[in-house]
Amino acid sequence: MKVTLLRITEYPEELITSSARVCYASQPKTPDANVKLIRNLKDWGHLSMFEHACATFLVEGVSRACTHQLVRHRIASFSQQSQRYVNESGFDYVTPPTVEKDPKVKKVYDEAVEYARKSYKELMELGVPKEDARFLLPNATSSKIVVTMNFRELRHFIKLRTEKGAQWEIQALGREMLKLLKEKAPNVFDDLN
Repeated sequence: MKVTLLRITEYPEELITSSARVCYASQPKTPDANVKLIRNLKDWGHLSMFEHACATFLVEGVSRACTHQLVRHRIASFSQQSQRYVNESGFDYVTPPTVEKDPKVKKVYDEAVEYARKSYKELMELGVPKEDARFLLPNATSSKIVVTMNFRELRHFIKLRTEKGAQWEIQALGREMLKLLKEKAPNVFDDLN
């Protein structure tokens, strides 16, 4: 998995605090006033100000199973590699750690994926269009997706998808996104682990 931060709102924390100050008709009185205000907004659950800042990520090398979980977050924008238009004959795929650790299990898994790949190619050679041959592609098929979320939704996504009970791949994605966000807006995301 590779996660790249493509764009982020310039000076996101200043935008959030200046938006909040419109609501409260206040001005910063101390050098750390903006940090305190962000902390208070989080504590009060007054997160609408966080919607003004956004981040856009390129996510590569994740499974279609993972992207399906990701696109369930409706307050976001997505652009995913198309299986309708892209020839997936040589598709890469993601192998779960539970499969990877057992050679016997991995052999069964790899053979199933290879059979799907072979059948996909055969259908296209028989004249079936990519958009129909793709029905054979497994959820393990590696994909690319661009996702844009505002900071409020990113906080929600990260809290939900990095919890212990979340699926391992989406957990890893959430952690990678959080790491990048903490570099650019540390006070907004400092309470998330």
